[in-house]
This record gives sequence, C-alpha cells and structure tokens, in this order.
Amino acid sequence: MGAAGASARVVEPRIRHTGLEKMNALELLVTPLGLALRRKRAGLEHSVRNAPELAAPETIALSAPAFEEGGRIPDRYCALGIGQNVSPALHWSGLPKATRQLLLIVEDPDVPLARPSLHLIALLPPRPGGLDEGVLTVGNLAVRYVPTRGGRIGYFGPRPVPGHGAHHYGFHLYALGREVPAGTPVANLDELLPLVAGHVLATGHTEGVRKA
Repeated sequence: MGAAGASARVVEPRIRHTGLEKMNALELLVTPLGLALRRKRAGLEHSVRNAPELAAPETIALSAPAFEEGGRIPDRYCALGIGQNVSPALHWSGLPKATRQLLLIVEDPDVPLARPSLHLIALLPPRPGGLDEGVLTVGNLAVRYVPTRGGRIGYFGPRPVPGHGAHHYGFHLYALGREVPAGTPVANLDELLPLVAGHVLATGHTEGVRKA
C-alpha cells in the first residue's frame, strides 16, 4: 500500500461500555422508580414461611447446588432479559416416610407490593433426592402447577425492579401427607392453602439473592 493509502487509514478508538450503557431503555426508565420505592417491601410477615396452614413439626434439608445459602443466584436461573429462565437444581433429604406429595413455592418478599411475589407454585411426586436443573417447565406433565397471583404457571426466575436493591428469593419445600386431589380445581395459593392445612409433615427452605 502506498503512502496515500497508509495516511487514509482510520484507526477507530476502542470504546469500553459500562454497565449503564448496556441497560435497555426500559430499565433506564424504571430505575428511578425502583430507587424511589427502595424502602417499600412486602415483608416476611406475609411470606408463606409464616403461613399457619404450612406449619409442620419436622424439617427437610434443602439446598441449591448452583448457589450458596443466601448467595447470588446466577444469571442462568433468572427471568428472560437477565438470563435463560432455567429452574435451578434442588437437593433435599429428610422426607418423612408418609410423604404422598411435595409442594414447592418460590417467592420474593422484597417486591414493592402489599404481598410477596410468587415465582412458582408446584405440586410434585414425592421423589427422594431432589430435582434436576430445568425440569420445572410448563410441558412437564409430572408436575401440577398452581397459577401464581399474576396468573403465571411454571418457573419464573428472578428479575427484581432495577434500582430497588437486593431481593431475597425463598425456595420453600413442603412434604404433604395427603395429595391434593387431581380433580379439585386450584386457581391460586389462597385456594391451595386450605387444601393442605393439617397435612404438612415437614418443611425445608433455602434462599438466594439478586440485586438490581
């Protein structure tokens, strides 16, 4: 290449994109609202952890291999827009021998609403050991899903309001001594609770965190 060609070459500077520049337009619009609502949270007093219908005398050991208790939930298990909305694997032990069905609930008590946000309500066969990653899909016919308050079914991963701070996602497992009858329609958690009251044999809990 001649001197003229060499002098005409333009070297573009490398631009380092910050996290803010990577945020989409919706996040930029919502962030001020999240900051303004930081002190407003549903609170643990309304959590399923304190529901009298779900009280039990025994404890189940529950953990998620992908994150430590109280640790950061990886992007993979977050809702679309952050991750792939894949349900994390769960390990458990200590199911009572009389267990006939399992109830798994995932909730976020830190949402700026009157009640915690529900990310999953699922009735499962009483299999020992746990669940594999990614099995809590709508197409899994071995799982009976109960609609959340937003009407969703299946697993819906974390996606806290941008700017709202840390959200704690509780994974609650309940061993039931009696199955919820398959022919009984259950439209939401409020309808489910009376059906399981008095039949919860043991409970387990683990928690992960996402900060926005």
